[in-house]
Amino acid sequence: MAPRSKCCSSLFVKFVVSFLIVASTFSSTLSLQLNQTLQPQQELQKLRRIRAYLKKINKPAVKTIKSPDGDFINCVQIHLQPAFDHPELKGQKPLDPPERTKNSDPVDEVTHNLQQWTESGESCPEGTIPIRRTTEEDILRADKIRRFGRKPRRFVRRDSDGSGHEHAVAFVNGQQFYGAKASMNVWTPQVTDPNEFSLSQIWVISGSFGNDLNTIEAGWQANPALYGDQYPRFFTYWTTDAYQATGCYNLLCSGFVQTNSKIAIGAAISPRSTFSGRQYDLSITVWKDPKHGHWWLELGSGLLVGYWPAFLFSHLRTHANMIQFGGEIVNTRSSGFHTATQMGSGHFADEGFRKAAYFRNLQAVDWDNNLIPLSNLQLLADHPSCYNIKQGRNNVWGNYFYYGGPGRNVHCP
Repeated sequence: MAPRSKCCSSLFVKFVVSFLIVASTFSSTLSLQLNQTLQPQQELQKLRRIRAYLKKINKPAVKTIKSPDGDFINCVQIHLQPAFDHPELKGQKPLDPPERTKNSDPVDEVTHNLQQWTESGESCPEGTIPIRRTTEEDILRADKIRRFGRKPRRFVRRDSDGSGHEHAVAFVNGQQFYGAKASMNVWTPQVTDPNEFSLSQIWVISGSFGNDLNTIEAGWQANPALYGDQYPRFFTYWTTDAYQATGCYNLLCSGFVQTNSKIAIGAAISPRSTFSGRQYDLSITVWKDPKHGHWWLELGSGLLVGYWPAFLFSHLRTHANMIQFGGEIVNTRSSGFHTATQMGSGHFADEGFRKAAYFRNLQAVDWDNNLIPLSNLQLLADHPSCYNIKQGRNNVWGNYFYYGGPGRNVHCP
């Protein structure tokens, strides 16, 4: 057979190369077209899931009130609130208010606005409760729709273990507790990363800090990821499995049963404390009703907000073994160093009244529904050069402490 000529070989090689180039270009174009087709479909599916979720948690409103801070407050019939989606509550109505804790302060009328949405003088009709409307923008800020309204799983421990949570707290443990009470002043701490938050709260805790942790939490927080701004907002939280699959903030899942028509959980608090100026307190009591065993939440003197049904919990069905008070921040180190997110007022405990944040009149609730002073109070500051805590006691404030700090500074790199 005669050998193939160099000319034919050269042409064949050129043909193959040209074919490969065209095939590669066609493949890239097809891939791009497929991606462009798939991307809108994926976005559409995500939007459908978001709208279905919004329909589930935004119950039909009898009336809607626009707050000066931009929130919309839906007045929802009390028996249609999210709690009654729970299988054990379906078809039921909220319980009547129980007897308050013994030796409580006399019931005072609320003479000032606690939240911004009430500043216009509007209120929800009788038989309804105010619920902050959740928006598409709120959910789009969350990593996953199914985790919206829940604390990230990696942020579950009270003590610092590199998870990103840092605390300055006072706590008591080793006994049986049936509730806790304290007053805390409200500030507007700066949160420097959208995935961080700053809060001040009471924890009622039972179980271990493993997968069986039960907590009830209430206080105020600045949480841009959840609310889209930096206003301090009244909030609640609960979990029965260390924040894994149960519980949520506020009324974003079935659990907490609200009974009050004047307080919107998750709404901005107003007025707020100012540095060297007037201080505004938020007084919170969480206690277990001896008759039915549910955990009730009270603001001020006598303003019952609602309750966590006992069946939600395992360990907290009986009692708590720890109560804790203080501040917490999340430090993502997104810039490679410690966050400048503030805790409390953003000033250290040593600066004292009108400058530092405080908790005062710390009390526990005993088995007979009595408010009792705390003994053996322990202090914990994970990183005292970033956020610290300082305890005191006097005849007016009882047990108290100052806490907080600026976060990143020359001593907190």
